[in-house]
Amino acid sequence: MDFWGLTTLALVCFLFFQLIWNKGYKARRLPPGPIPLPILGNMLQMDSKDIFTFFDKMAKKYGPVYTVYMGLQRFVVLHGYEAIKEALIDQGDDFLNRAALPIFEDSFKGHGILSSNGEKWRQNRRFSLMTLRNFGMGKRSIEERVQEEAQCLVDEFQKTKGQFFDPTFILGCAPCNVICSILFNNRFNYDDKTFLNLMRMLNENFRLLNTPWIQEKLNPQSVFNYKELTATGSNLFAAGTETTSSTLRYGLLLIMKYPKIQAKVHEEIDRVLGSSRKPSMQDRVKMPYVDAVVHEIQRYIHLLPFSLPRLAAQDIHFQKYVIPKGTNVFPLLYSILYDRKAFPNPYEFDPENFLDKSGNFQKNDHFVPFSLGKRLCLGESLARMELFLFLTTILQNFTLKPMVEPKELEIIPLRSGIVNIPSIYKLALIPR
Repeated sequence: MDFWGLTTLALVCFLFFQLIWNKGYKARRLPPGPIPLPILGNMLQMDSKDIFTFFDKMAKKYGPVYTVYMGLQRFVVLHGYEAIKEALIDQGDDFLNRAALPIFEDSFKGHGILSSNGEKWRQNRRFSLMTLRNFGMGKRSIEERVQEEAQCLVDEFQKTKGQFFDPTFILGCAPCNVICSILFNNRFNYDDKTFLNLMRMLNENFRLLNTPWIQEKLNPQSVFNYKELTATGSNLFAAGTETTSSTLRYGLLLIMKYPKIQAKVHEEIDRVLGSSRKPSMQDRVKMPYVDAVVHEIQRYIHLLPFSLPRLAAQDIHFQKYVIPKGTNVFPLLYSILYDRKAFPNPYEFDPENFLDKSGNFQKNDHFVPFSLGKRLCLGESLARMELFLFLTTILQNFTLKPMVEPKELEIIPLRSGIVNIPSIYKLALIPR
């Protein structure tokens, strides 16, 4: 057969495949989506360097609920606040299960908060919340630990003596130490060998409160065991360290990028706190601009742009569609954080997104960096506290100086899997 004959045959086969596929979609009431290629799915249509453009384009074409295939795996994508809220809150029980991610399966084997489902997840979450509350979560004692660590962070930064350095390691130590102080009732010096080993191996040598576990051991209905304990502890360390440190690192970069914003932050800090009084969470209501900057950092960087995928544990009737059992579901959090209806210029870093015309802080329902629904990040209150106190304390004590002109700073993230991380940079901290 000649070239034109092969081409004609391929075209006929594709049109036939398209006809059969479209009929199958209608029969199964699947959300619409682009026709996938055999084996490859829609992978060739996706640009790994800018996958957001693909997802936005599909939403414009097919609506806020659509289906794509990554290889042989089917994903139903939820795009925009209304669709995600309807799924994760209004039908929260239907979308409660976490999809299996190879990185979690290899590390935790289905144990812990992040990768468990059903009764195992409920017991893990209940245990974690109880333990964190017993150790002071939401109480003044936790704030005091964060304030102490913020001062230690400043002391460590002062050792740089105004020289340029990469802040990645130090900013990782601070939130890790907060978790250590909560769980172990002890913080570590940043050069402590034990602490350095813990930083490198967060999933080893971990012990949490033994007594609740031994209570659980005597409970015949419990699925909580030592594997769940260690996996949950590792989850707390990983989630409580990396997410906060990456946000802090990204935040300093953004503040350096915009000197006028840094100047406004300094002005408000000087007016409310002065140069010596350490900030507290009570000061946040008196510092609407700083609070707006912290929120805008989290909105702009959309650290977990896709959230963690959910799994349809059974056929789900959602809107006018049926999502088949076993389907992965992607709630695109970035589509809420970058919604033009809520944030007129979403691709610009602008703290005014969280301020009213009088300069007062205003909440926004589209601020969802911690996700929505029953699997909302259980460390949200701690993360909010750390970000406000760490950033405020740093900027109370230092002026951030970049190695290059601010306009030359690169703020586009280095995307790594499902997490946005900032480019590597160096800065100098000039004492104020």
